[in-house]
Amino acid sequence: MTTTIKILLVDDHPLVRDGLRARLEAMPQFEVVAEAGGAAEALEQAARCEVDLVLMDINMRGANGIEATAQFKHAFPHIAVLILSMHDKLEYVSQAIQAGARGYVLKDAPGKDIVVAIETVMSGGIYYSAALARQLAQPHTQDNQLTSREHEVLRHIANGESNKQIARALDLSVRTVETHRLNIKRKLGIEGQAELIRFAVQHAQ
Repeated sequence: MTTTIKILLVDDHPLVRDGLRARLEAMPQFEVVAEAGGAAEALEQAARCEVDLVLMDINMRGANGIEATAQFKHAFPHIAVLILSMHDKLEYVSQAIQAGARGYVLKDAPGKDIVVAIETVMSGGIYYSAALARQLAQPHTQDNQLTSREHEVLRHIANGESNKQIARALDLSVRTVETHRLNIKRKLGIEGQAELIRFAVQHAQ
């Protein structure tokens, strides 16, 4: 790539930013034009500087990186956002991509991953660290652990039904449906309701 990519680093740890700056500026195709320790400061820097790509952490003071990504895509739709995080849960990845991120790199990934990720994103692609890509490619075999009743509840969740509607359809109490939901999330390693709904839509039969 012949054009210099202008990068804004967003991380609330100055030492992390220093390390990233040193690594990136060792490459002639990258220029770190600004740094920020939080979302508000990052938005101010983006308004002040010419930025092509934001390298965004998730855990920050104030708005987290996912919220900040959504703010960036609203305020600066032309700026690409690449998440750099220690979190490897697919729920975070899904939320980040939905917020508008173009990729997700793990902080413990090899240093070359960041270079490849930036160039991939700036070429119009989407990039995931290898460990995340393997998880995304794996079928969710955990759903075999679900009971027949839990599969029924999952199908109703996929239809967008509330706990009260599911309880009525299956002749159960609302509390029993809530318990089934908790058990499903525990067995599948799912934390949030949004991820549960996505899984239900994709896998319920």
